[in-house]
Amino acid sequence: MIAGLEDLQKKAEAEISAARTEKDLFEVKTRYLGRKGLLTGLLRNIGHVPVEERPLFGKRGNEIKEVLTERIEIALAGIKVAEKDDTLSKGKIDVTLEGRRIRPGKLHPITQVKDEICSIFFSFGFSIVEGPEVELDYYNFEALNIPKDHPARDMQDTFYIEDNIVLRTHTSPVQIRTMLKQAPPVRILSPGRVYRPDSDISHTPMFHQIEGLLVDKGISFADLKGILTVFLQELFGAETALRFRPSFFPFTEPSAEVDIQCVICRGEGCRVCAQTGWLEILGSGMVDPEVFKNVGYDPEEYTGFAFGLGIERIAMLKYGISDIRLFFENDWRFLEQF
Repeated sequence: MIAGLEDLQKKAEAEISAARTEKDLFEVKTRYLGRKGLLTGLLRNIGHVPVEERPLFGKRGNEIKEVLTERIEIALAGIKVAEKDDTLSKGKIDVTLEGRRIRPGKLHPITQVKDEICSIFFSFGFSIVEGPEVELDYYNFEALNIPKDHPARDMQDTFYIEDNIVLRTHTSPVQIRTMLKQAPPVRILSPGRVYRPDSDISHTPMFHQIEGLLVDKGISFADLKGILTVFLQELFGAETALRFRPSFFPFTEPSAEVDIQCVICRGEGCRVCAQTGWLEILGSGMVDPEVFKNVGYDPEEYTGFAFGLGIERIAMLKYGISDIRLFFENDWRFLEQF
C-alpha cells in the first residue's frame, strides 16, 4: 500500500511538471487532491491497510499531500510569472511616443455668467444666499402673496411632489426664508436651479435664476432703478440703453419689466427682438407690504425692492446663442468656445 503511495506521488509530480497553464494545474490538483481524487481515495481506504502499517501509511500519505500541494503552488506562481513576461514582451511600450494630452476643463458658460452677475452685486454690498430646491408650497407661493386660488399661479407651471411640496419655480423662497431669520437691513442675492414643465428652444424644465432683495428704511423705486441700471451697464456695456415698463408680480407693487436695447441690432429691429429694438431682461418691483407682514417686517417702517432674471437668457444674449438646449448637451465643441 505504501508503494502505491510512492507511485502515485511520482505520477502526480510528473503531471505537475508537464502542466503549462493554470487550467492544467487545476485539473492535476483535482485529479489527485480533490474530494474524489486518487490520493484522497487511498487515504480514505486506510481501513483496508494492515493494522501494523496504518500509522506509517497515514503519515506518508499526509506528507505526499503536503508535497504535492506545495509543488502545485510553486508551479502556479511560475506560470503566472511566465504569462506576465509573455504579455509584457508582446505589448512593449514605445517610450518615444507622445503622451495623450489632458484637455483642460473650462467653466460652463452658465457658471461664468452667474459668477459675473454675483461679482457685480457683491461690489454693491449684496451677500450670496442659497436655499433648498425642493420647497414647501408656503415658501414658494403663499408667503409671496400667491395663495392657492390666486390666478398668478397659472404664470408658473409647477412640478408637485406632494400637495404641499414642490420643486421651486423661482428662487424667491430664499428671500422669505432669509427675512424670517434676519431683521432688516437685508441685501441678498439668491442664485440657483429652478423648475417648470416647459421645453423648447428657449425654455428647459430646469434652468437657473438669480433673484435679489434689498430691504431697509427709506428704500424707493429710484434706488431700484439706479442699482439695476448700473448692473445692466456693467454686464452689457456702459453704452447699453434700457427702459422700465409697468408690469405685474403678486409679490411686488409697483412692478416693472426691464428691457435693454437689442444687443444684436442695437435698436434697429431684427428677428431676435421681433423688430422692436428691445429685449426683456428681468422683472422687478417694490416688495408688496403683504409680503413684509408675512415675515414680520413692519411695512410702515421698512421698504425694499426685489428683482429676478434668468441666467440662461442673459448668457444667450451675451454670447449670441439661439438655442437654450445647447447649454445642457455637453458638447465640447460648444463649451470650449467659452
